[in-house]
Amino acid sequence: MIIKSLELADFRNYETLNISFDAGTNILYGNNAQGKTNILEAIYISATTKSHKGSKDREIINFDKEEAHIRTYLEKEDVEYRVDMHLRKSKSKGIAIDRQKIKKAADLLGLLNVVFFSPEDLSIIKNGPAERRRFADMELCQLDNFYLYNLNHYNKIINQRNKLLKDMYFNPQLKETLNIWDSQLVSFGSKIIERRELFTGQLCDIIKDIHNKLSGGKEELIVKYEPDVSIEDFESKMRENQERDIRSKTTSTGPHRDDFSFIVNGIDIRKYGSQGQQRTAALSLKLSEIELVKKMTKDTPVLLLDDVLSELDSNRQNYLLNSIGDIQTIITCTGLDEFVNNRFEINRIFKVTEGTAEMVTENVSN
Repeated sequence: MIIKSLELADFRNYETLNISFDAGTNILYGNNAQGKTNILEAIYISATTKSHKGSKDREIINFDKEEAHIRTYLEKEDVEYRVDMHLRKSKSKGIAIDRQKIKKAADLLGLLNVVFFSPEDLSIIKNGPAERRRFADMELCQLDNFYLYNLNHYNKIINQRNKLLKDMYFNPQLKETLNIWDSQLVSFGSKIIERRELFTGQLCDIIKDIHNKLSGGKEELIVKYEPDVSIEDFESKMRENQERDIRSKTTSTGPHRDDFSFIVNGIDIRKYGSQGQQRTAALSLKLSEIELVKKMTKDTPVLLLDDVLSELDSNRQNYLLNSIGDIQTIITCTGLDEFVNNRFEINRIFKVTEGTAEMVTENVSN
């Protein structure tokens, strides 16, 4: 799978952009705040319909315009596709594949698989559970439409149940409807728990070997899924915690409170690991994500590296770069020297300046 080209109109700081990528390694370099990350964000939206930053559509559109456009041309299994995104400040986004409008975002997912790696991802181990859940959800939603369906419904029910809990303060009779929401929450939530458990097992099979090599054979990494509640106990826990939820006006039980632990040589590195261990585990996690996509889709994802090399030491840089030889990669950085010194081949280099991206050279080897 490769992205052949990308066209933008009134997206972030780009009035217009037309950029063609090589199937190998592409470098976007330039000073900070010039628009490098915006190009990766547009690609990510084309794959997932959402910004990796969590930004709303109205925040992405050029501030003095009412709409923006993203057009992505990709090739998958020798077939070319065109994905159009029409972002609007006052309406939901429009999506089309090969000029045919689609009604549900789920119909797009899986067409283009991307792995996004940013400096923030290096903190995923030491940050709170929400970051680790987000990692799992972002990956599973690309790979499994059924999971996306269940997650969307679960999140809607959580919001509606929490609103009901607040409304009950003024209207206690609404408690009669609480069991209906609880039943639906258990139904969709149980499917999420089941899929996260399977995902963790698949991830573990891959990450152990990667982390062992990355740590020079010194460490064994195990990822464990820590569900807030088991499927078997879910329904009874919901009943048991109803009164507490009514008092706190929020839902206290369910997969929205799950976590994942990272155990290195028997030690939980979320709490007791060094920064080096946490960063190495985060890198292992991202490299495992690539391999998992390959295994499940029988295709390669597009790798987006957002200024992450500057955050890694030379050993981790080299391991990362040596691991992505057969994948189309688009990398942002502020300078080329350190990267060129550690990379055997660069296929295309673009200089990004104030919302423009100009190709300056291609097929650079050392």
